Amino acid sequence: MPTHLRFRRRSFLGLIFFFSLSTSLLYFIYSAPGIVNEYVFMAQATGIQIRENVKNIGAQVLEQVVRGAYSVNGTDYSYDFNLSESDSPPPTYLPEGFTYLPSQVCPDRLPSMKGRLEVNMSEVSLEEVERSLLESEPNMAPGGYWKPKDCLPRWKVAILVPFRNRHEHLPILFRHLVPVLRKQRLQFAFYVVEQGGTEPFNRAMLFNVGYKEAMKDLDWDCLVFHDVDHLMQNDRNYYGCTDMPRHFAVKLDKYSYMLPYNEFFGGVSGLTVKQFKKINGFPNAFWGWGGEDDDLWNRVQFANLTVSRPHGEQGRYMSIPHHHRGEVQFLGRYSLLRHSKARQKVDGLNNLNYSPIVSRRPLYTNITVSLSRKLAPIADY
Repeated sequence: MPTHLRFRRRSFLGLIFFFSLSTSLLYFIYSAPGIVNEYVFMAQATGIQIRENVKNIGAQVLEQVVRGAYSVNGTDYSYDFNLSESDSPPPTYLPEGFTYLPSQVCPDRLPSMKGRLEVNMSEVSLEEVERSLLESEPNMAPGGYWKPKDCLPRWKVAILVPFRNRHEHLPILFRHLVPVLRKQRLQFAFYVVEQGGTEPFNRAMLFNVGYKEAMKDLDWDCLVFHDVDHLMQNDRNYYGCTDMPRHFAVKLDKYSYMLPYNEFFGGVSGLTVKQFKKINGFPNAFWGWGGEDDDLWNRVQFANLTVSRPHGEQGRYMSIPHHHRGEVQFLGRYSLLRHSKARQKVDGLNNLNYSPIVSRRPLYTNITVSLSRKLAPIADY
């Protein structure tokens, strides 16, 4: 290759490498060791997006230079310009008009699952959503219990939603998610676990409480841990137990639809009941915002389980804007995470005590509980 073209090629490759290295360093600085707050996630995602854009632009320019210099009689210079990962081929879904019997297990790739969803974040009253959903499905039982009648449900799924002072978000979630779960032909119910009292918000302990209360109702197969402000954008993101443990919310709009770091396990995740028991549930010691989903990731790894994620566009979510309503970050999370393995056997489902107030609503079971550190005592770290 002529010297001037070799120099130009190296310059473009150097430019790509420089931006990749720069944003990688920013990623390392901000995420070390992968426990960062929401605002740093957003800055980090923007940096990754810049890196990808620069890489793509650089690759395109490089391609033009090389092809222009080495196109002889219509034959291009052989060079691999495909610098991006391609998703695996999409799975095949059943065709329109496919029929099955009520005695058969429901398919998990139904023709009713079309893919991309419209997301409506406009505020609506809970009463209006209840009226609309019950009119479309009058057989929905109190507590939001539903199962298909045209086939046998493949999975029984409990959707657990931690909650405090987000009353305008709850009906938006129901309006969006209930029709999706019906289309997926899952047997399901929602459990909204509401924290009372004045202690900092403890998302993880609320999930543990929700699990224990849900299992009193039914022998559920799957547990989906679902933030109230996360709305899926693809109905082929199947909430059954397939490939559990599962991180459903892979690409969130506020993070530029990019995974902030590989160990990120927040937003919407799922485990089978057997897996959740095996890892001793969530930790109870995370008082305030942040860190509990990183600890859950650690627990899953320590149990020799592997987290799966939806491919391609299936893991996209939109987040209803909010500002954590004064919920403080938990500054002690770093110390706790350093001792994840030691704490796993003593902090979780097995040290939890609580006194719930349970009520059945048309679309969900409400579990109100006042939490305190005395309800889940552990050694100091």
